[in-house]
Amino acid sequence: MKKTALLLLLFIGCSAFSQSGYEIKGNIKNLTDSVVYLAKYNFGKQYVVDTCNKVIKGSFVFKGKTTLDKGIYFVVTQSKSHMFDFILNQNSKLSFTSDASDLQYNLKAIDSKENEDFFAYTKYYLTKNKEFMSLKDKTKGMNKVDSTAFMQNKAKEFSEDVVKFENDVIKAQQGTFFGDWINLKTEKEAKEIPQQKTSTDSSYYRFNYYKGHFWDGVNFADDRLLRTQFFEDKVKKYFDQIVQQLGPDSVKVEIDKILAKCPKDGDMFKYLFVHFMTNYENHKLMGFDAVFVHIVDKYIKVGVANSIYEAKTIGKIVEKSDRVKPLLIGSVAPELFMIDTVNGKIVNKMGFDTASTAESITKLYYANVQKLAPLFTTLSSVKAKYTILVFWDVECGHCQTEIPKLLEVYHELKKTVDVKVFSVYTLSEFDKWKKYIIKNKLDFVNIYDPIHLNNVKEKYDIFSTPKVYVLDKDKKIKSKHMPVDKIPELIKLYESADKK
Repeated sequence: MKKTALLLLLFIGCSAFSQSGYEIKGNIKNLTDSVVYLAKYNFGKQYVVDTCNKVIKGSFVFKGKTTLDKGIYFVVTQSKSHMFDFILNQNSKLSFTSDASDLQYNLKAIDSKENEDFFAYTKYYLTKNKEFMSLKDKTKGMNKVDSTAFMQNKAKEFSEDVVKFENDVIKAQQGTFFGDWINLKTEKEAKEIPQQKTSTDSSYYRFNYYKGHFWDGVNFADDRLLRTQFFEDKVKKYFDQIVQQLGPDSVKVEIDKILAKCPKDGDMFKYLFVHFMTNYENHKLMGFDAVFVHIVDKYIKVGVANSIYEAKTIGKIVEKSDRVKPLLIGSVAPELFMIDTVNGKIVNKMGFDTASTAESITKLYYANVQKLAPLFTTLSSVKAKYTILVFWDVECGHCQTEIPKLLEVYHELKKTVDVKVFSVYTLSEFDKWKKYIIKNKLDFVNIYDPIHLNNVKEKYDIFSTPKVYVLDKDKKIKSKHMPVDKIPELIKLYESADKK
């Protein structure tokens, strides 16, 4: 029996109550377990929906008054071993028989043609696998070349048989849930490729065909597809392997296309929406936070997700999106009005180093506003083809590793590229900061914010340090949040793109 990593959670659904309910019986000869579980697939997770604590001589019954969601269910043993899958669709009263000695091969459904077809499909693959494995015995006595050729030829024959079988089943099951289940797991690859000029053109054709036909036959209005083994993996494959390589704008377009096909009050819309939100809120790839902002602007802010999230959660999501939006790739970096090490002494004499409340700092600011104006160093005033904007602090352990690396990178880069480092100290301990700069010979544009004018942590979404941005000559964000040692590689790419 195949072991399954089963999430043993009771599923609390929104199923309506019905007098008919469900009754699922099993009689498995040679089954020794005293407890078995009824479980279902639900968008990448598995949930126990019922338990039979009295398995007598292999017989068990799952019975309840609620209406179970339609989809693929399965039975699990006491030791969490996966016994068999079945379809729960039109009929919620089902009976199955088998023999634990070869459970899948002996599996039968009573008065359920849909499940009989489903089991026959599985048995075909089991039979073909046994036949293929038995061929190895026929290679005994052959040399390596002959045995390899023999097995390759047989593999080709078996593959052709399987493809024909799949196509026949798909045609026969067209319009049924079983047919839709098969369609989910079937790859839509180009079978005939028109003559192309180059191999690259052929690859491009294959890719476009595969992408264009990926969702053929998938009905996004059918919530049953959520409760299958394949749907979540199919969604992930499409967005992680096919669309994602084309960039965040392509992802946004595809998300909108798919969500538009889902009824807004259905489970399909809710599960997909939450999946996209979760995936792109803190995406690992640089620049894909633009997808998160798009989802918030297009759906959250207009109330489409009001039935999915509580008002408090929606407020936090919008707040984060508004914080991230000005920092998207291609945006002009928010302006900073900072003080350098020389002017830091002047500012401290005004009393900013000892002011401890927001009220006292505000009073000092307005009392000295005329004197402060010429002391500021702004981000926009830095003249360079590339500006490396870094936020850090002296006490940060990671900063103590990365800042010396950045110094090396900067010295190497400026030999060939017009580059400067706008180094923002995120704390206000002037003496400790200045001592570090002198000791480590940081010849950056070293600045900090003793006046607390910029709200740096909120403005640049800084909740850990160091944080690094690469800006172009117009202070537009080219890249962000990358390791320091990746900066030369990125700038080399930008330079190469400029030359082209």
